[in-house]
Amino acid sequence: MKHNPAFIQLVEEVRNRVRECSLETMRTMLAQNDSMPVIDVREDREVRKGIIPGAIHIGRGVLERDIESMIPDKN
Repeated sequence: MKHNPAFIQLVEEVRNRVRECSLETMRTMLAQNDSMPVIDVREDREVRKGIIPGAIHIGRGVLERDIESMIPDKN
């Protein structure tokens, strides 16, 4: 699928602000800090197939609206 230039620009801008990690890094982080929130932004149909135990599902369409009330600690 070919995306429009405005969408591509938005993705590039956001990529610079989003921290990603590998699966192994995530496993290590969860093992060291079991209170760390994990946010699953996948679609409902994807979450029904499985979710990380303890993860919080916030659909991507409402993430910005709901995240602060569900996860007040921005760190």
